[in-house]
Amino acid sequence: MPRTRPSIAVVGSGFSGIGLAIGLRRAGFTDITIFERADGPGGVWRDNTYPGAACDAPSHLYSYSFEPKPDWTRRFAEQPEILGYLRHCAANYGLTPHFRFRTEVTQAEYQPAAGRWRVHTRDGAFHDFDLLVAACGQLSNPAVPNLPGLDRFTGAIFHSARWDHRHDLEGERVAVVGNGASAIQFVPLIAPGAAELTVFQLETHWISRKPDRVYPRWRHALNRRVPAVQKLSRLGIFLWFELLLNPALIAPRGRRALSLHIRALCRFALRSVRDPRLRDRLTPRYEPGCKRILTSSEYYATLNRPNVHVVDEPITEVVPDGVRTRDGRHHRAGTIIWATGFRSQDFVAPMRVIGLHGQELNAAWKDGARAHLGLAVPGFPNFFLMYGPNTNVGSGSIVHMLESQIRYIVQAARLLAGGVTSLEVRADVLDASDADAQRRLSTSVWNQGGCDSWYLDAEHRNTNNWPGSMTGYRRRTRRLDPSDYHLER
Repeated sequence: MPRTRPSIAVVGSGFSGIGLAIGLRRAGFTDITIFERADGPGGVWRDNTYPGAACDAPSHLYSYSFEPKPDWTRRFAEQPEILGYLRHCAANYGLTPHFRFRTEVTQAEYQPAAGRWRVHTRDGAFHDFDLLVAACGQLSNPAVPNLPGLDRFTGAIFHSARWDHRHDLEGERVAVVGNGASAIQFVPLIAPGAAELTVFQLETHWISRKPDRVYPRWRHALNRRVPAVQKLSRLGIFLWFELLLNPALIAPRGRRALSLHIRALCRFALRSVRDPRLRDRLTPRYEPGCKRILTSSEYYATLNRPNVHVVDEPITEVVPDGVRTRDGRHHRAGTIIWATGFRSQDFVAPMRVIGLHGQELNAAWKDGARAHLGLAVPGFPNFFLMYGPNTNVGSGSIVHMLESQIRYIVQAARLLAGGVTSLEVRADVLDASDADAQRRLSTSVWNQGGCDSWYLDAEHRNTNNWPGSMTGYRRRTRRLDPSDYHLER
């Protein structure tokens, strides 16, 4: 039977927002509004259209369990196919009427007397809801260095997550600032056409070859006719992450085995770099797994090209025709591409969320973002996060984590439908769960591996990663325990 209460606002339409809306509709809830500042769904897979954009988690696992896609074209799907999959899911589950595109939420404040959230949008309108969910993601706001002289640069400049497809790089001198997950995908594709391409290496990464392959048509047909084949493939990938890779990242005793394995894989890949001095400059000095382990079968080979250079010195300023590095060298460039990642600590930015007693969420997080199971924050009733603090997985698929969160939030919606007017997680519950997470993280490779990464905030507190397995998170979120919350009816 359809439920018109609670009214639910979802901010964001990536894997989180679409998956949650589907889960709510399947549970019978109909009063759902999905606010999206862009002109269509897709989240990071709508925004990141740079050449070569693809997922580094296998397609069969990087998809909803309730909506398998039997005809993935390759093991690691590329951006257009993933975006098409998300659009298919949205249409197939009837989400079209629920979307409010080109509608950016600027602020949401809780109104205790009414027990509702007032959501303000950039066009000056406001809307009231019983339940608010921030599905903004950890990787939605690009990070751009604030370097002196940016306003004087006379060429083209853009971030990889906001790729300018109108700008032709053929014959250009291109400066790529950063060498992380996006750069190792697009650099091999733009290097052949560039007159000169300089990669400004901000940090070294462990990079192994990407075990990608195209799926033949007979595999598509087999997946359709015998769905168990695809389910077994998904299960096999899941068990690889859960039983082998993930424990090695978290458990101190497993790190040595992981380190030896990853070092061997990455050094094998490094052999394709002909210059031994460059090979040494590309080799990390920290423990494998401390930063995200990257995969590419083309990046190292591209660095052998005569028109490609790697610079280790940090950029100190932008000049009209290029950049200057700390050693005083002037590097000419007609195009600068930022491959500098995202502001991963800005879980709800640029939206302001104001809870009880006028407290803003960012103020509550002044000492580091915290949420019970990454989902709920004291002082913010009837408010939940998806892909919130400490729910990123160092290995595996975030989609599995999101499905756990969907089940949990649906339970919260059922409580509100059953007569609960206010659902606020207790402060002592958050303190206990956060202390447990930080204790377990303290011995992980992310905290002890000898590097700085986007997993850590300015105080070196790990605010992003889950300190356990995907199965463990599913178990912890399987049931919303009402005793963890202050309830009002």
